[in-house]
Amino acid sequence: MILAFAESAIQLVPDGTILIHLFIILLMVAILNRTLFRPVNKVLAEREAQTSGRLAEARALRTELENKSLRYEQGLRDARSASYRMVEQERAEALREREARMGQIREEIRAWIDDQKSGLKQETDTAREALGFESRQSGVQISSQILQRSVSDPG
Repeated sequence: MILAFAESAIQLVPDGTILIHLFIILLMVAILNRTLFRPVNKVLAEREAQTSGRLAEARALRTELENKSLRYEQGLRDARSASYRMVEQERAEALREREARMGQIREEIRAWIDDQKSGLKQETDTAREALGFESRQSGVQISSQILQRSVSDPG
């Protein structure tokens, strides 16, 4: 081995020192594997497991959140449509009540107009009778004054 370091020329043909070098490299790999690589790989694997576990948990939470959000939005849509239906039902019922009330008021107005017409007809008939009587009285009086005698009422 010392001879290999003493020579300053490059060796192209391998000699017995190559086996020593291979043994040292294998020994270093075994020592490094046992003391450094395995613990570091173990820590990295645990970290990866925790990270991927957290990622999976985060994905599950995100999926659950999206599902809840969709259910919430669907509930809002359902509530809105139900409220619109209720408003429409209330509006339709109010219109029916209004139409019924308007019909009732129309009937009351027709009845009042008919009463007023019949009252006017009675008053007109009464006024005609009174005018007829008064005109006959006036005619009798005028005839009496013109004829200078008493005239009797023919009616």
